[in-house]
Amino acid sequence: MLEYHDKEWGVPVHDDNTLFEFLALEGAQAGLSWETILNKRVNYRKAFDGFQPAKVARYDSGDVQRLLGDAGIVRNRLKIKATIANAKQVLITSKEFGSFDKYIWRFVGGKPIKHKFSSLSQIPATTKESDAMSKELRERGFRFVGPTICYAFMQAVGMVNDHTTSCFRYDKV
Repeated sequence: MLEYHDKEWGVPVHDDNTLFEFLALEGAQAGLSWETILNKRVNYRKAFDGFQPAKVARYDSGDVQRLLGDAGIVRNRLKIKATIANAKQVLITSKEFGSFDKYIWRFVGGKPIKHKFSSLSQIPATTKESDAMSKELRERGFRFVGPTICYAFMQAVGMVNDHTTSCFRYDKV
C-alpha cells in the first residue's frame, strides 16, 4: 500500500488500457478493501489479458467460467461480467471520442483538480464530478460505476489530487 501511494496513486494517467484497468479494479473492489485488490493486481492483469479492452470485450461464457475458477481474482460473476461489459463500452466510447482518455478526462476539464485538504477526514466519498461521471457512464451501459467507485477511480488515475497538503506527494502530482 505504501509503495502504491508513494509511486502511483494520484499520478495522472492518460493510457486507455491503464484507465480501463483502474475502472475494472475499482469496480472489483466494491465491498472489499483496496489492499485486497492491490494484492491481486498481477493476477487480474494475467486473467484479463493485460486489461486490453479489445481482448476483454470478446470474452464469452467460457471466459466467464474460466475467471470464476481463478482463485487469483475476486470470483464474483457480476463483477466479472461488468468488466467484460465495460470493456465493450470503453471501445464504443473510444471510437466516439477518439480515445477513452479524452472521454473520461472531460469530467475534470482535461486537467487534475487539486484539492487542498489538510486531513484525511476532509476528503469526500463523492463529488459533483464523480456523480456526473457515474450518471453518464451508467447511461452508456457501464456497470459497477457508482459515484463512490467513480471518485476512487478519479483519485487513483490523478483526475483529482487528494493527497493532503502535508503529504510529500501533494506537490509532486
